[in-house]
Amino acid sequence: MEPPQSPSSTIKKPDENEPKQTPPPSTTTIHHCLPHSTTPTTTATCRSCGGPAEIPPPQPVWSEMSPPPNYRPIRAPAVNLPPNYSQQAIILTPVPKSQKVSVISLPHEFQSPSKMIHAPDDIRHFVEADSANNFVGFIVSLSESIRGKKLSEPCHESETIGCICSIMDTLMCWVDEIPPIQQSARYGNYAFRDWSGRLVESSEDLMLKFLPEELRSSTVELVPYFTDSFGNSSRIDYGTGHETNFAAWLYCLARMGLVKEEDYQGVVSRVFVKYLNLMRKLQTVYCLEPAGSHGVWGLDDYHFLPFIFGSSQLIDHKYIKPKSIHNQDILDNFAEEYLYISCIAFVRKVKKGPFYEHSPMLNDISGVANWNKVNGGLLKMYKAEVLEKVPIMQHFLFGSLLRW
Repeated sequence: MEPPQSPSSTIKKPDENEPKQTPPPSTTTIHHCLPHSTTPTTTATCRSCGGPAEIPPPQPVWSEMSPPPNYRPIRAPAVNLPPNYSQQAIILTPVPKSQKVSVISLPHEFQSPSKMIHAPDDIRHFVEADSANNFVGFIVSLSESIRGKKLSEPCHESETIGCICSIMDTLMCWVDEIPPIQQSARYGNYAFRDWSGRLVESSEDLMLKFLPEELRSSTVELVPYFTDSFGNSSRIDYGTGHETNFAAWLYCLARMGLVKEEDYQGVVSRVFVKYLNLMRKLQTVYCLEPAGSHGVWGLDDYHFLPFIFGSSQLIDHKYIKPKSIHNQDILDNFAEEYLYISCIAFVRKVKKGPFYEHSPMLNDISGVANWNKVNGGLLKMYKAEVLEKVPIMQHFLFGSLLRW
């Protein structure tokens, strides 16, 4: 009988001559971490075991002493248009055309104008009305009357134009007679309310200086337009809406036959220039706040029409191009002759910093090829950004001369 074999003796020993079999590949992924460093100052850690790693961490983009800001800067280099600006709508809009102003027949029943625009539907009703198109056509006619002409060139000056210029001189003298008061507020000097109060008290007498006997009853309609052309005494502000009221006042005079087509050049180069100088003095002396300003994305804090008239003056100019506004010599030598240059010079005077930052819209316009395109674009922009905006036109007045 054979002795029992131990379990170890039953195990088959591998034959050295037999080929070695490789084990089947494992389905589990083995992570081989980097060799651990003994340097205690390393901050990088292994993703597998959590130990320190040899490779130093990437340097942060921002230093620890200057962390990234948690806000977006208010002013950035100029781009073409703000995000909510309907550029395509303005591009597709045709350039407004000039229209002949129809003169009323006498006798005429004048009425006190009132506000009629309160909602976007009212704006649509207004822009589709014949009176609105005729009013825009009047502004285009004023623009065309000064095309290619300097402010100092001789023009037809009727008695009405001379009287209105005299009225503007009187209002300018009132600013010197009513100095600003000392106050801590940056905007809105309360002395403007005294100046505005004198205007309201004297406005009817000022109108009667040039109104003939058969049109004296028109003061009930003319005075509200005139008094609202120089800013708001309660808010102590001024904007394109008040400027539009002054244009509406001139339009009413044209409807009454007091301002004729041969007077249009004088209306721009004499009357409107004096009005613009008066408003600049009011803005600087009484620190009028911009009314409804778009900030840096607006064309200007206060005005729009002088850019339209001024761009028309420079159409086909031999030397001055849209990009010439960046030439200080041009601004110094031609500001007295061209409204557009005058406006740019005034903006550079009252605003500090790079021009492309505080006036990106004007900076972008300087890249347009010629003044004809600038003028057409500004006319379309005026209609879209002033006459079709509820916050501005909600204060506009409608009466018998400019009907709703």
